Amino acid sequence: MQIIRDVRKFVSIPGARTLLTMLFLYGIGTGMLAPMNAVYLNESVGLSKDQIVAVFAVALFCNMTITITVGWISDRLKNKKKLPVIAAILCIIGLFIYMNASDFRSALIGMTITVAPSGLIMGQLFGMARNHFARSAGEIVEMAQIWLRATYSIGFFTGLLLGANIFLIATFKGVLWGNLAGYVSLVVLLLVYKETTGEPGVKQAVKGEPFSIVMLIALLMLACADAIRGLYLQLVVLKLFGKPEIMSYIWSAQAVFELFFMTLGGYLAARYGSKKIILLGGCFALATYLTYTSSTSLPVFFAVQPLYSFFVSILYGVAMGYVQRMFLSRTGFGASLYVFISQTASLIGYFLPLFIQGITPKIFFIPSSLVALSLLIIGMVLYRERRLNRRNSIVIEQL
Repeated sequence: MQIIRDVRKFVSIPGARTLLTMLFLYGIGTGMLAPMNAVYLNESVGLSKDQIVAVFAVALFCNMTITITVGWISDRLKNKKKLPVIAAILCIIGLFIYMNASDFRSALIGMTITVAPSGLIMGQLFGMARNHFARSAGEIVEMAQIWLRATYSIGFFTGLLLGANIFLIATFKGVLWGNLAGYVSLVVLLLVYKETTGEPGVKQAVKGEPFSIVMLIALLMLACADAIRGLYLQLVVLKLFGKPEIMSYIWSAQAVFELFFMTLGGYLAARYGSKKIILLGGCFALATYLTYTSSTSLPVFFAVQPLYSFFVSILYGVAMGYVQRMFLSRTGFGASLYVFISQTASLIGYFLPLFIQGITPKIFFIPSSLVALSLLIIGMVLYRERRLNRRNSIVIEQL
């Protein structure tokens, strides 16, 4: 089978296992804290809903500025590895401040120092990875990217489970120390990893994608919807069920499906086209958000996780590759642009629910609307492409 051959090729490439380990451990560290960030700020630091949004927004704005600026110039650098190393060290410093925060000011400073440089990590890691596999195995570079992203997700969801249990034993402090350990592991493995530089050693079997601002806007809307869920679902779950660790269990339910769905999505996108698979994933997201707005049953929240897992797999696997292929000759910028889109979506997503008073499932009408509009845009793009292809076919036949 092709997938078995591709996997064997993937794991046999020098450096691939180091990249896998790096993303897995980094994912564990990040996953421990992600679903409890807002709850930590609310319960341990005592911040209000508006203050929590302000902390996230300021940190993200700084992150976006650094990510896209450094991403623009990173392709001129012969060695990209130093960028995520420096970023991770700054994140460690910020976490020390964040875990000792006692008010809005200290939480804002800690979160900003932690989050601002972190955008460089994912963007540059995947820029380095694309260079690495393009040089060693260009025919599987897209699936290699997806498997690396899936490994991060598996680590992330492993971190969710660990975080939930660490929280029960050591409260938020234990979770924060676990997050810090993820950054330390990343620094160590980056120092060990030998970066690949130079031109590709084999011809890539990957075609570029035409630049499309319309599709980037559609992806921004999908990412914005996911960002709203990422921040507010944990608060809604806390409001409905009263236990902060439940959110970690809900999110970790995705881990069972993530690797399979990312792999499936990658091969489906190669066969049918990325835009069609992104459209399908968006339909699953819409179904999930509408379920959140209409149900207060915990089993139902768990039951819709496979649907959302497919959407997330497409959004962070297929869509990431789609954006990168718009800039095949500028891997650092392409990867950073995708991270920048995600960050912009998060910044917008944090503010939109402020128009709805309180913390209520009605918040999810907003991501439902965003996804519906995105699906309409993608559908129109596909329809125009189909008409254009049909018209070109007729012209060719006439010739």
